[in-house]
Order: sequence, then C-alpha cells, then structure tokens
Amino acid sequence: MATLYSLHPDNPQANRVAKICQSLRDGAIMLYPTDTVYAIGCDLSVKSAIERVRNLKRLSNEKPLTFLCPSLSNIATYSAVTDTAYRIMKRLIPGPYTFLLPATKLVPRLVMNPKRKTTGIRVPKNTICQLLLQNLGNPIISTSAHLPDPEEDSFPIGADLYSLFEALENQVDLIIDDGSSLPGGKASTIIDLTCDVPTVLRQGLGWEELQGWF
Repeated sequence: MATLYSLHPDNPQANRVAKICQSLRDGAIMLYPTDTVYAIGCDLSVKSAIERVRNLKRLSNEKPLTFLCPSLSNIATYSAVTDTAYRIMKRLIPGPYTFLLPATKLVPRLVMNPKRKTTGIRVPKNTICQLLLQNLGNPIISTSAHLPDPEEDSFPIGADLYSLFEALENQVDLIIDDGSSLPGGKASTIIDLTCDVPTVLRQGLGWEELQGWF
C-alpha cells in the first residue's frame, strides 16, 4: 500500500519533501498534484521506475512520456531549443503547457518518441512540483493519472480525489495529498516546437491565452 504524504499546497513541509525525493531516487513511483491534473511520476534518471510507470499506464514503447523541469534553462539541457521556441516558452512558462521538442542524449529512450526522437517537457506553475524538482535535482515524469479500465476508457477526470487515491494505492509507492477536492479537470495544452511553424497539437488548459498566436 502506498505511503500517503499530506503537503500544504503553498508551503510544503520540507522534511516530507525530502523523504519523498529520497524515495524517488530509490525507484519509487508516485501519484501527485500538478497545475493541471493529478499525475503519475518518478525520477527521470531511474529506468526501473520509468518502466513501472509505462506498465501502470499500459503504454507501448512508441508512446512518449512527458516530464517536468523547474525552469527554461533546464529545458535546454534536455532538448534542442531554437530561438523561436525559446521566445514562445519564455512567455508561457511556468504554466499548463507541454512543449514537444527534439530530445538530447540525456533523455532516456524509454521516455522519448523512438521514431522522431522528440520529447514532451513542462515547467509547472505548482509549488509542490517545483520544490520536488529542486530537491530531487532531476526532472520528474508526468503522465496523467487516467488508468485504462475494462469498462471505461479511463479513470473519470472529474472523479472524487479519494476515489483516485483508492484506485491507485496498491499500484504506486507514494501518494501526495495537497488538500484538493478534485484531481483536476483539464490536461495541458500541447505545442509542437519541432518545426519552423509552431503547432498546437492539443487544446487544453491555457489554450484561451494562445488565441491569435498560431
């Protein structure tokens, strides 16, 4: 059964954050809040944990995973950033946007799109996520906590948060509760920055702010 950590959304307890990060370094996977929906995640540098996340979400190796970075400078470490991409991201981060970018060699094969060699990166506007990233010192995998179900396409996005906890408590190692009543209602907006002309691949949270951009 997963260990439950209650964290204050604006002032997370430092000792609990430290324990969570140590568990992630040791290969744990977690259910945690972001600025969009609740996500399943792990340390980007732990291959065994990434494999567990893939198995939990029932993802084929062709399906890329998104990960979180704390800042724009960190994004440049894991992807090739053009001047156009830099200007766009600088205006939008931190926020509910996933940027599709060419991956560098530091991105594990298990995470990137194997054919296009691209990866999805986010810089979240969420205090808990930012403190976890800063304390861990590595990016964190972030895939929405919507599980395949024999009778449903996914776990209902607007379902009660504690129903989500109950559904996953035996499949993840850590659960972070920030006191939210709901696990979130809308996924991130995805922007493809791999081409000369940026393209919105998914209209999610924050899409309205991009009207007229593309």
